[in-house]
Amino acid sequence: MPIRDTDDPDEVGGLAATSRGPRVREIRQSVKAQSFTESVIREMTRLNLALHGPAEAVNFAQGFPDFDPDPRILDAAAQALRQGYNQYATTWGAPALRQAIARKQSAAWGRPVDPDAEITVSCGATEAMIAAMLAAVDPGDEVVIFEPFYENYGPDCVISGAVPRYVALRPPDWSFDEGELRAAFNNRTRAIVVNTPHNPTGKVYSRSELELIAQLCVEHDAIAITDEIYEHLVYRGRHVSMATLPGMAERTITISGASKTYSVTGWRVGWLIAPAAISAGIRKVHDFLTVGAAHPLQIAVAQALEFPSSFYLDLLGDYQERRDAMVAGLQECGFEAKAPDGAYYVMVGIGAFGADDDVAFARRLIEEVAVATVPASSFYHDSTLGRGHIRFSFPKKIETIDRGLSALRRLKQP
Repeated sequence: MPIRDTDDPDEVGGLAATSRGPRVREIRQSVKAQSFTESVIREMTRLNLALHGPAEAVNFAQGFPDFDPDPRILDAAAQALRQGYNQYATTWGAPALRQAIARKQSAAWGRPVDPDAEITVSCGATEAMIAAMLAAVDPGDEVVIFEPFYENYGPDCVISGAVPRYVALRPPDWSFDEGELRAAFNNRTRAIVVNTPHNPTGKVYSRSELELIAQLCVEHDAIAITDEIYEHLVYRGRHVSMATLPGMAERTITISGASKTYSVTGWRVGWLIAPAAISAGIRKVHDFLTVGAAHPLQIAVAQALEFPSSFYLDLLGDYQERRDAMVAGLQECGFEAKAPDGAYYVMVGIGAFGADDDVAFARRLIEEVAVATVPASSFYHDSTLGRGHIRFSFPKKIETIDRGLSALRRLKQP
């Protein structure tokens, strides 16, 4: 439906009085919407399915499991539905879930976390990140972002009006330069986004790296927004929460959720832990973004958070098996692949295939062997930085991984 131009001085009775009929303005996207694109991750999934159908297409693009969650969490969800948890929960999260998060995180951090003042339940970690940005960052403030970055971080800065300052993580170990990071901080820096374990590279930030970041946050009175959704998937090293470092409890927004740990990416239950003053702002923003996450699923996740330690050991063992199978197979196929330290992604070099355009190569994989991946350029603000890599995700059954690798072996190298 066209939008009328109401500035016409001859407009009478709501219609422009001209012989040619009412003038109309072009309907267009906002400047913000024009500044980012469709999710490339989901685009690759869509293209592969459209071309090959679900029976043939292998999805190594989108990070969701093709296996069932633990039956205990499914039973808990069914029980919650039957027990009447079908109306709105408290906007910032069902008390049972906030209390379960507080118990788990208090034990992990060695200090009390207040479920009533410091925890906000969101519709997944994705909503958590934009809620954190909108609550803590003013238009014109600068936000430091490591790249490659999960594709939402750039648009989140645009939507919040922030100015991103990018710091490169460089292969093969995805380390950053201390001088470059220090130079990114200034008197306009409001926040830094830290994702550990990291999507898309699988990097696990070391304690010394996080201590440097913490030092800069304290020096510049900046906050850290940490995405720790893969906290239980660390194969090498140790996961360190920024909020546990000296001086950071009062200036860290910690984001996590149920999607990856409990294999329920479609449930969209995430959470933020932040000091009470920041949480108050997060809750207001969250309320007007989504009102709240699904109540019965929150109740089920609360029960999942009480799973014994054996659950997390089995989870890690299963994912390490998937990782090792994926990396070994990709190396055999000719990709430059190094086993990631965490999460469930591997960034691989494509030089052996004579490819210098990651987008074209990712489309070639879809067209020739029905395997969807993600071109690495979509994780950079400057797409040229990612031209030599693509990302594979491996939260899949071993037989799915084997089927995808068998397809990839048909690729011809020059």
